Amino acid sequence: MVPRGYRTLVLWIAWSVATIVIYAGMYHDTDVWGFVQDDPTRITWAILGLFGVGILTSFILTVLITLETLSVDKLEVIAKRSGWLGIDYSKKTMCVSNYFQSLKTVVDNNGEINVEALVDVEFSIYQRTAHALEVIGNLLITLGLVGTVVGLTLTLTGLTSSLEALGQDQEQLLRGLRGAMGGMGTAFYTTLLGSVLGGVLLRVFAQINQNGIESLENALTRICLVYCSADFKPSTERDVRSLNSEIDKFNQNLAYLKNNVDEAKRIIADFSAEMGNLRTVEEQENESIHQTLITRQKYLKSLRDEFQLKRMNRGSWWKVFIKSFYKE
Repeated sequence: MVPRGYRTLVLWIAWSVATIVIYAGMYHDTDVWGFVQDDPTRITWAILGLFGVGILTSFILTVLITLETLSVDKLEVIAKRSGWLGIDYSKKTMCVSNYFQSLKTVVDNNGEINVEALVDVEFSIYQRTAHALEVIGNLLITLGLVGTVVGLTLTLTGLTSSLEALGQDQEQLLRGLRGAMGGMGTAFYTTLLGSVLGGVLLRVFAQINQNGIESLENALTRICLVYCSADFKPSTERDVRSLNSEIDKFNQNLAYLKNNVDEAKRIIADFSAEMGNLRTVEEQENESIHQTLITRQKYLKSLRDEFQLKRMNRGSWWKVFIKSFYKE
């Protein structure tokens, strides 16, 4: 059994595979792509372009519906446990979050709550997108009919040209027949592409999206009516539950703050330990430098004493100078 959150996406992928198979069959049996390349009216190009826009729009809508449904599934679990007051939607920006924010505004203002109407309003953008897919499908069928009319017009023009050239100009006769056959091809292929792509394939994609939107709305309505309706009516019990919910949130914030404080203490302790290590290293380096300076001072003092001792042994400089003359 496919989970509800992924049901729309699975159906969309399954029908996409079927679409590829159908296109492969058309390509193999009728050589559609060859005609599309040679289509003089370019109506088939418009049909394929609109079909691509519809497929892309349907895929984006499918992804959004899937995300919304997964969010609703999570909120349903919370609503079963804590009711309306346990639902946290402040950090979300999708339609489900907007719905609960609007609902909270109505409750806070003691307004009259209409769950179904509010669901229709908040999810109207999805409804309009699904309706746009249906419009694109109908437009593809219309383009196919336009191509049929254009093809028949080309056929009649070619036949008229052939009849005028009958028995007179063989080349013009052949050109007219080729134009008539090309017009018949345009009428046939545009009708085929418009009816298959718009009337079958894209319409099924639109229906898959529509069913996904309705399933999402029903799930959201069920949550509000079954699990949250008691919290919508002004009463002492609702006020008590609201107070308990606020206390629980305060306790959670307090626990979060305590964890942050403990983490800050641990970081400060590590920083203090690092500073102590740096101070110890600095003291050791200062002591080493001090010992080096003392050693240098002692060495310089010993050199000075040795120099003075040698000077005393030799006498004054003038005596040394006189002795040098006597030696000579």
